[in-house]
Amino acid sequence: MKTIAAGDANRQFSSLLREAARGEVITVLSRGKAVATIGPARSASGEREAAKLTLLQRLRQQQPTGTRNWTRDDLYEA
Repeated sequence: MKTIAAGDANRQFSSLLREAARGEVITVLSRGKAVATIGPARSASGEREAAKLTLLQRLRQQQPTGTRNWTRDDLYEA
């Protein structure tokens, strides 16, 4: 992990973003204290997509419960 002062981070922001894109995690310091972390964005396609597909598959296998005793128009009554 790399640390950098806030002023330097401001001046070198583009290069910090390139480093983060390569997987580097950078901690930004202000007056010696950590105030922010810049790192690679998480990809939502992997784990999240698999979890969504698993949930949908399970929901499709379940039997519906209860009866619907309302109509679509009931939702929009004023």
